[in-house]
Amino acid sequence: MELLNEIWQTARRNKLRTTLTGFAVAWGIFMLIVLLGAGNGLINAQLKQSDRFLSSSMVVFGGETSMPYQGLKEGRSIRLHGSDIDVTAREFTDHVDAVGAQYRTQVTISLGQQYINTGICGVYPNHTQIDKVQMQHGRFINELDIRLKRKVLVLSNKQAEELLQVAGRKPTAESLIGRYVNLGSLAFQVVGIYKENENGRADAFSGYTAIKSIYGAGTDDAGRIEFTFHGLPTEEANEQFEADYRQRLNSAHQAHPDDESAVWLWNRFTQNLQMETGIGIIRTALWIVGLFTLLSGIVGVSNIMLITVRERTHEFGIRKAIGARPWSILRLIIVESVIITTFFGYIGMLLGIGVNEWMDATLGHTKVDAGLFQATMFSNPTVGIDVCLEATLVMVIAGTMAGMIPAFKASRIRPIEALRAE
Repeated sequence: MELLNEIWQTARRNKLRTTLTGFAVAWGIFMLIVLLGAGNGLINAQLKQSDRFLSSSMVVFGGETSMPYQGLKEGRSIRLHGSDIDVTAREFTDHVDAVGAQYRTQVTISLGQQYINTGICGVYPNHTQIDKVQMQHGRFINELDIRLKRKVLVLSNKQAEELLQVAGRKPTAESLIGRYVNLGSLAFQVVGIYKENENGRADAFSGYTAIKSIYGAGTDDAGRIEFTFHGLPTEEANEQFEADYRQRLNSAHQAHPDDESAVWLWNRFTQNLQMETGIGIIRTALWIVGLFTLLSGIVGVSNIMLITVRERTHEFGIRKAIGARPWSILRLIIVESVIITTFFGYIGMLLGIGVNEWMDATLGHTKVDAGLFQATMFSNPTVGIDVCLEATLVMVIAGTMAGMIPAFKASRIRPIEALRAE
């Protein structure tokens, strides 16, 4: 207790020195936590977006030719046909699993006096696996719906609640299951309710064959093709598959085999590989910057501790002259260093966590419209408590080591020489 009281009195007499030491410690830990938190927020947002899709899946879009071929000029619009779906399912069985398609249009869905304007997407049953649709009530589109062209509908929970709005009552979305709603002049039966993704574009879903026959009859536009695949573990294998697949579809549309703009492929697997590489670079960069920031704090603490010991050499001489042992002087410096760095390190840690929470409450709710969906650019900027404690421990050890060497020398100096020091 006497030792702590002595340290407190020393800190009060040297307020500026103590403040500078504490600021160096707190700033280093604060900046490390904020930098890592901000980086984790960006990384978590990207991971959250990628989790919306099955990584071993592709979506195929029609594009526009960018190269002349067989007497045809560039700039031709390419639309995927039903034959392209058959080619995908029949000729690429070595890697392609379930093949589906999407046909999307805008509709007005009404129930009594309530109505919503939304997109409706005709899909195959594998869509719920590819885009990870989470069902809450009822079921998704099945093979029988496709084969019989049933007029069935799967709505999001928010779409269902909006259609069920009645003055003074709030029916649950589940109560819409089995009821009929109108799409224009046609009646569709609601068979399922799915959970609307917070960052997604909410479409209503129906069977591909029904929507294509109603809204795409007489056209050769098949919409988009989507499929799952296997046996492509590397980026090189995916690139080779994409090249072969693109050449086959290009030939069916009289486009140059090497024209990458005629048919667009959205490969979620290679996208994830690129994202993982980018995340690895970001993590490394953040740690390098963070460690250099922490190092600057360590250097600041070390310099101040060196100056502190040198300034107190005269004091140590007096202590030794009145009988103080070398260990008591060494212990004083060590305990003082540990207390100051621990106390201010804790403050820096709390401030860093507070800033991360503020970023999560503000930037964490900011969304950017990416066309197909709304993307959250910042999510859960947290740093593990182990990182915070380790950073504080490193600062404590660094400050202690910085003070130990000159303190050890000071504890060994003869009283007469210490008293002469200025």
